[in-house]
Amino acid sequence: MEKIYDVIILGAGPAGLSAGLYAGRSRLSTLIIEKGVDGGQIAITNEIENYPGQVLEGETGPSLIARMTEQAKKFGAERISDTINSVELDGEIKKVVCSNGTYQGKTVIIATGAKHRNIGCENEEKFIGKGISFCATCDASFFEDFEVYVVGGGDAAVEEAMYLTKFARKVTVIHRRNELRAAKSIQEKAFKNPKMAFMWDSVVVKVDGDELLNKMYVKNVKTGEITTVEADPDDGLFGLFGFIGLLPNTELFEGKIDLDKGYVKTDDNLHTNVPGVFAAGDLRIKVLRQVVTAAADGAIAATEAEHYLAHKK
Repeated sequence: MEKIYDVIILGAGPAGLSAGLYAGRSRLSTLIIEKGVDGGQIAITNEIENYPGQVLEGETGPSLIARMTEQAKKFGAERISDTINSVELDGEIKKVVCSNGTYQGKTVIIATGAKHRNIGCENEEKFIGKGISFCATCDASFFEDFEVYVVGGGDAAVEEAMYLTKFARKVTVIHRRNELRAAKSIQEKAFKNPKMAFMWDSVVVKVDGDELLNKMYVKNVKTGEITTVEADPDDGLFGLFGFIGLLPNTELFEGKIDLDKGYVKTDDNLHTNVPGVFAAGDLRIKVLRQVVTAAADGAIAATEAEHYLAHKK
């Protein structure tokens, strides 16, 4: 007889792993399904500074996630690597159809996270991986001693820009407003960094080059003036990193649960509109998307799943 899990968790980022830890510790049979590496976005974050109880010096996304993964495993959560193709969330038993099999559970916790939003300029797809990147930790070393541009003005954009100054000779932040949205403490560090510059009220409208990115056109949103930015002839290219927000990974759930602009709608206890289905982490409508809030979401969702199951008996 095919196994029916108490809880199936979709995604192994901080929310999913936290849910796995809490569900497993509550002696619920728990399955975590993740198609990639554990950690989601945090897996490519070079430096962690604000997670309570972290290692004070040298904590990275991968090191923090590795401990979370081991904790979930310690309490019995199973982990499989598979791609989710579809879900059936109605009824007492939920089904998750993957490339390598179908899994059944009495409850489902959706923790599939979010991905970076594209810059939105002409020719962007052509130069992704050839000058355009969305991961400073992954690609900073490629731009050692080159010039780099960062699109965005929030916490992530400015923090990643500062990280890039460890490699690039100059980092210019391009922001559509005339002031940053990042926390004041982060702004203060950025403005003091001698390698950083800023292009205000500006958006990238087009990128160009032969094989590699070496030219872009930046529009001033107030005056309409177009500035052409070209790579130093001795360099032959420059880097362009996008950090302008997230898109929730919720395409699979359209028409299955209530969404708002792609984000999952939940109540305060992380229940969706479908009984036995919960959501946790960055894909949920919330005011703060950080590791600590994702972990808290996972804990709440797993606890609520346990309560749901208890009331079903």
